[in-house]
Amino acid sequence: MLFNIVTKTIPLPDGREITIETGKLAKQADGSVVVRLGNTMLLATVVANKDIKEGLDFLPLSVDYQEKFAAAGRIPGSFQRREGKLSDHEVLTSRLVDRVLRPLFPDDYHAEVQVNILLISADATALPDALAALAASAALAASDIPFNGPVSEVRVAKINGEYVINPGSAELEKATLDLMVGATYSDIAMVEGEMDEVSEEEVVEALKVAHEVIKNQCLALKEFEAAVGKVTKREYVGDASDVELEQRLRAFAYDKIYAVTQLGSTNKTVRKDGFKAVWEEFTASIAEDEEVNQSLAKRYFNDLVWEASRRLVLDERKRLDGRRLDEVRPIASEVDFLPNAHGSALFTRGETQSLTTVTLGTKNDEQIIDTPLKYGYSKFMLHYNFPGFSTGEVKPNRGPGRREVGHGNLALRALKKVLPPVEDNPYTIRIVSDILESNGSSSMATVCAGSLALMDSGLKVKAPVSGIAMGLISDEVTGKYAVLSDILGDEDHLGDMDFKVTGTEKGITACQMDMKVNGLSFEVLTEALMQAKSGRLHILGEMNKTITESRADLKPHTPRAVVIKIDREMIGAVIGPGGKVVQDIQKESGATVSIEEKDGAGFVSIFSADKTSMDKAVARIKGIILVPEIGEIYSGKVKSIMPFGAFVEFLPGKDGLLHISEIKWERLEKMDGVLEVGEEVQVKLVEIDKKTGKYRLSRKVLLPKPENKND
Repeated sequence: MLFNIVTKTIPLPDGREITIETGKLAKQADGSVVVRLGNTMLLATVVANKDIKEGLDFLPLSVDYQEKFAAAGRIPGSFQRREGKLSDHEVLTSRLVDRVLRPLFPDDYHAEVQVNILLISADATALPDALAALAASAALAASDIPFNGPVSEVRVAKINGEYVINPGSAELEKATLDLMVGATYSDIAMVEGEMDEVSEEEVVEALKVAHEVIKNQCLALKEFEAAVGKVTKREYVGDASDVELEQRLRAFAYDKIYAVTQLGSTNKTVRKDGFKAVWEEFTASIAEDEEVNQSLAKRYFNDLVWEASRRLVLDERKRLDGRRLDEVRPIASEVDFLPNAHGSALFTRGETQSLTTVTLGTKNDEQIIDTPLKYGYSKFMLHYNFPGFSTGEVKPNRGPGRREVGHGNLALRALKKVLPPVEDNPYTIRIVSDILESNGSSSMATVCAGSLALMDSGLKVKAPVSGIAMGLISDEVTGKYAVLSDILGDEDHLGDMDFKVTGTEKGITACQMDMKVNGLSFEVLTEALMQAKSGRLHILGEMNKTITESRADLKPHTPRAVVIKIDREMIGAVIGPGGKVVQDIQKESGATVSIEEKDGAGFVSIFSADKTSMDKAVARIKGIILVPEIGEIYSGKVKSIMPFGAFVEFLPGKDGLLHISEIKWERLEKMDGVLEVGEEVQVKLVEIDKKTGKYRLSRKVLLPKPENKND
C-alpha cells in the first residue's frame, strides 16, 4: 500500500469542521499532517535529529511558518517573483507557534528540532494563523519526538457582543476584541491580541471561551496520536548529572547566592558581579588536580541562583531590587527631545530606556502589504530596535530579528487603537523606538514612549496609552505564588509568567502572555490583570506629568496635510486626462496631491511644507469639485474669444459661454477690443443646459441697468 492515511475530524462551535490527515504527504519527515478548515490547508512537518550535541543546555527549536502565494492563486510582487525571506506576518505567526510548543518539550531534551508549516491553500473565511499551532502539535503527535502535549491554539474575537472562534477576515474587521490563545487541555500557555479599550473581565471571559474549544481539540489530538500509533516516543539521552557535585555546590554556594539576592540593589550589575564573585570563589576552591565538569557545575550554579531568587520572593515577599511586589520602578519622561523630529519622547523606567520618534509622511510613504490573502497599503508602522549596548554587550548590528519584530508588533497593536480614524488622518505614521538601556519591559517602554511622542507630534490621538509587564513566581508544592508588577529582566528569566498589558485609562488595547509552567488558574490570571491595571494607571499618571493630550498644532517644520472627501464621480475631474489636472495642481501650488477611491468615495490627500502652497492646492481642488449653481456669481478668467462671445473659466476646469449679448447692456456688433484673453471678469451663471450640461453666463446682469432699457 502506497499510503497509510489516518484522518481525524474536529468540530467547531459554529458547525464547521477541521480535518487532520497524515500518511499521504511528506512521509520522510518524523511527523507530517495536513490540516484543513474550509478551503484553507496547512502542511505541517516536524523533524528532530537523533544525535544530540554534547554540552547543549537548551532546546534548539526552530519554527518557520510560510505562506505560498500559489495557495491564493497569486504571484509574489517581489522583484524575483518568488517567495523570499519570511515576512513580518510570517515571523509573527512563527513566534506564536514557537511560544506554544517550546515549554512543552521535556526540560532535558536538547535535540535540534525543526517545525515547518506551509500554507498550501488559502481561504479568507478560514484564516491560517489560527490553525498553525494546531497543525504543528498534530505533526508532533504523528511523530515519535518526545513532547508533553498536545497543545492547540484558536482565535477568539468579540463581534457584535458575541464571542466567535476562528472568524474570517471580513468578520474580524468588526471585532472589538481579537485574541490568539494557545493552551493545553489543563492550562493556558500563550495569549496575544488587541482590543478596543475593553475591561479585564472581558479578556478573562474570552480566554474561558477559547479554552473550552481548545480542550476539545486536545482530546481529538490524543485520539489522533493513538490512531497513528505514535504514543510511545523515542528514547534519548538527557542531561548528564553528578549528584555529589550538585550537593557540594549547594553546600558551598547557596547561602552566599541568597545573600546576593537580598542586597536589594536597583543596579543589575551589582547582582551580576555578586553572583560572579560567588562562582569564582567556588572555582578557586577546586584543587588543581581535581577534575570537575565545568559546564555541569555552571548549570547547577545557575539553578541555585534561580532557586534563591524565587525563594526570596515567595518566603520574604521581597524582590531582587528591593521593591514591593506591586511597586513600579521610578519613571522619568520628556517630550520634544529631538528638535527636528516631528514628534519625540524619552521614557525611562528604572534601568530601561526608550528614545522614540514619530515621523509623519505622505501617502507615497505607505508600506506595501503583499501576502497571499492581502494586497494593500499600511499607513502605520512601528519599528523597535534593540542594540547590544543597551545591555552592555558587544553584538553585530544586523537587521531586526524575530524578537524585534515581535516586540514592535505588540507596541503597534497597543497604539493603533488610539490613532485618528483613517478618514481623518492624511498622514502615513512611522514610530521608531530605539532602546538605549534595557532591564526588562522594553516593549512596554516603547508603548509609553510612543504614546508620548504621538502627543508631542500634534497628531490627535484618542487618549494616552501605557504598558506594564507582569510576572509570576509560584511553587506547586506549597501553593505559594506572587504576582510581580513591572518585572526586571532577571525576574522575566526566573519567573513562571511574562504578561504584558497595555491600555488607556478606559481599558485594555493589547496584551501578550507566555506561561513557562502549568497551573495558572483564572483566579490568579484575574488577579494579575487587576494588579496590572493599577500599575498601568500609575504609569499613566507619571506620563501625564509630562503631557496629557496631543499638542494643539503640529510642529512648525512638520509637513501640513489635508484630506478632502469627494464624490466618486469627481475623481476623474481631479485627476484629469492622463493625470494632467493633478500634475498641473502640483506644479502650480508646489504641494503633493494623491487620490484614492475607498468605500464608494474619493479621498484627495494634499501635503505641503507651507500654508501658501496648501491654500493654492486646496482652492484648485475645491474649485474642481464645486458643483455650479444657477444664480451664483463667480470670478472668472477669459479663456478664448469668438465672434459670438467669449468662453470664461468660472470654476477650475469649468468653462461657460458669455454670449456677446450678455457682456453689456449696450448692443455689441463684434468682439474686437471688448475683452482680452486672461482678463478677469465677474459673471453670473444663468443657465445649465439639461441635455448638454453646458453653462450660460451673463456679465451684464451684474452691471447697472440703463434707464432707457426695458425689463
